[in-house]
Amino acid sequence: MSQPSILFRLSDEKPHQRPAGTQQGAAENFNGVAWVTLLTPPGNPTDCVVGDVTFEPGARNNWHSHAAGQILLVTNGLGYYQEAGQPVRLLRQGDVIKAQPGVKHWHGALPRQAMTHIALNVNTEKGIVTWLQPVTEHEYTSYR
Repeated sequence: MSQPSILFRLSDEKPHQRPAGTQQGAAENFNGVAWVTLLTPPGNPTDCVVGDVTFEPGARNNWHSHAAGQILLVTNGLGYYQEAGQPVRLLRQGDVIKAQPGVKHWHGALPRQAMTHIALNVNTEKGIVTWLQPVTEHEYTSYR
């Protein structure tokens, strides 16, 4: 039986050092600066795209949806998550979010604190993400 290959070891990351392959999130899909490291890229045999995403303070992604849903594992910091028609939720390290298939949502960091999460996009043969409009300032600051 063959041994699984190690794609990336999170514990090897040094503070304030970005792993090889990290790229800034596309400006048309993010407000502010977000760093994305694909741990498993599109087209891999698992049919699952996994990314390590760090949102700098005040950064968030646009509204978007995933045809097969998405799982977010918050690994550091504090952030926000909102589904269309629902109030903004506060995210903390250790939280797990299960965005249902096709549900419009956004996520990002607090205004003065970064947030990092692992994003699991499963069943990518159905599509990975459909990007929508930017999150408004009113939406972003509506956490109560």
